[in-house]
Amino acid sequence: MATQRDYYEILNVDRSTGDEQIKRAYRRMAMRYHPDRNPGDKDAERKFKEAAEAYEVLADPQKRRRYDRFGHAGLRGMSMHDFGHMEATDIFSIFGDIFAEMMGGRGRGHRARRGASLETVIDITLEDVASGVEREIDFDRLDFCETCSGTGRKPGTEPITCATCGGIGQVEQAGLGGMFRMRTTCPACNGAGQVIRHKCTDCKGAGQMPKRRVLSVKIPPGIHTGQAVRVHGEGEPGNNGGPRGDLHVVVRVTDHQLFAREDDDLLLQMPVSFTQAALGAKVQVPTLDGREQLTIKPGTQHGTVFRIPDQGLPSLRTGHRGDLVVVLLVEIPRKLTSTQEKLLREFADTEDHDVLPESRSFLDKIKQSLK
Repeated sequence: MATQRDYYEILNVDRSTGDEQIKRAYRRMAMRYHPDRNPGDKDAERKFKEAAEAYEVLADPQKRRRYDRFGHAGLRGMSMHDFGHMEATDIFSIFGDIFAEMMGGRGRGHRARRGASLETVIDITLEDVASGVEREIDFDRLDFCETCSGTGRKPGTEPITCATCGGIGQVEQAGLGGMFRMRTTCPACNGAGQVIRHKCTDCKGAGQMPKRRVLSVKIPPGIHTGQAVRVHGEGEPGNNGGPRGDLHVVVRVTDHQLFAREDDDLLLQMPVSFTQAALGAKVQVPTLDGREQLTIKPGTQHGTVFRIPDQGLPSLRTGHRGDLVVVLLVEIPRKLTSTQEKLLREFADTEDHDVLPESRSFLDKIKQSLK
């Protein structure tokens, strides 16, 4: 497997670099290695795609946090584009706001953009993992302002034409040492071509306000800690008609008082008496579904492992249940009755093993010392 380069190294920035600096670093690399400027140059094409992949991660707050914490492994399972098999036009569609500026297209303010995805964490039990569970969750998200319907304008008012760009949404700037001019998004209207004079008094012109959301989420059987259920379209609303983001419900499985988990198997440490281990016995073993009978053969040793099939957890992928792995712990009694001690000493005599002598009372010891 090929080693993946560090995304910060690809864009030539450090881990403390802010969002705008990362965007500028990516813009420089995209312009330098763009295929139209380097026809037939495979190395430039590779660097162009590397930069696009690095920018997609570092420009997304959620992906960047996971990458900073876990590296490339932390991005597995997240929605990622396959830049190795993408054409330049596909990459334009992802980063249209940057390349629109390069190629003289419309500004980002007119482009529909997908809303932010959200993440919440819920705790479930091993019993929930075994059967699956449906949970009601509540969370806060930004939603369209009900007063202005998301426009940001005071009801009954209309936006006015932006004086900076004249309604075009773009302004011209000199680029690359003044060799040519390129269009960039108008900073005054953010590319919309219009500005709001009378803002909504409730959302202060943002068009969105925080709201409480309650919904029911189905957690599938076999899920592991750290895995997430994606609820499509339950994130924050997009801009300019863009779709909502998603809600990622991250699962955390709580510790169980009896069982430990090993993939799809359950582990149980089962205490038995030394007589049960020596003579054999039938014992009742707890499971997530009830109890199972386990036969212990005479002479079973401490630490012996038994497997009870299909009493583990279901596989998230196949649904097939793992096993219950029982580890026997032979317990030695801390106190014996006189009858038990007598019987054990008789047994010890047959083993030809030395054992400590019987204890005598304090008065017996004094009498013995005076003789």
